[in-house]
Amino acid sequence: MYAVIRAGGKQYRVAPGDVIRVETLGTGTDGRVEFPDVLAVSAGEGQVGKPQAEARVVGQVVEEGRGAKILVFHYKRKKQYKKLRGHRQGYTAVRITEIAFDGQSFKAPELPRKEPKPVKVKAAAVDAPEAEAKPAKGSAKKKAAPKKAAPKKSAGKKK
Repeated sequence: MYAVIRAGGKQYRVAPGDVIRVETLGTGTDGRVEFPDVLAVSAGEGQVGKPQAEARVVGQVVEEGRGAKILVFHYKRKKQYKKLRGHRQGYTAVRITEIAFDGQSFKAPELPRKEPKPVKVKAAAVDAPEAEAKPAKGSAKKKAAPKKAAPKKSAGKKK
């Protein structure tokens, strides 16, 4: 099951569960995105897609950010003309959650929720004997003073 959609002036072939990067979208507060331009839909992998006006593709915003920097360098030889500019294109990463057409609905499997890692607690009784065995910070050996350089000889006349 896949669909071909248009978003941000580009076409994408998507299936339920795919994550695509499209140009920055003005999303609502809930993070759901519906793509109105569905160009073709196919029920099987080997079948040719058909244009569907009633098809619906829904996604969930995963991330918003900016891409890698692209350097634009203009140069004209023998004219002392050089110009350097950088550009970072904004993007929205969208996970396709559902493709629906002809009364059928194909949904992506739910992602497992990540549980926070448990905080490790050190036992005070175990650390106490180790603390006694270590020497105190102030009792550490002091470093020897650095050696001084030999005095410079004067280049003047001897008497």
